[in-house]
Amino acid sequence: MFLPKYPDTPTPPPAHTHTVAADHQLSTRRPAPQISVSTGAVAAVLVGGVVLTALLAAVAVTAMSVAVAVVVLRSMLRDQRGR
Repeated sequence: MFLPKYPDTPTPPPAHTHTVAADHQLSTRRPAPQISVSTGAVAAVLVGGVVLTALLAAVAVTAMSVAVAVVVLRSMLRDQRGR
């Protein structure tokens, strides 16, 4: 079902002829395309990261405090049943 579908007959690789002019054109470097990132986008990513980190820390602190409260309540109930 999720297997790739291959063509029935594989196509041969294209024939390549080397010429002096073609080799010269290949050796010239093309400049890399310029990617412009606005300051607003960088700021939005940073603020989003800070907010997500703060939320994760808040969830972790809440989970720890609930776990401590459960342990304390269990020990209190255990002591009360023993009397």
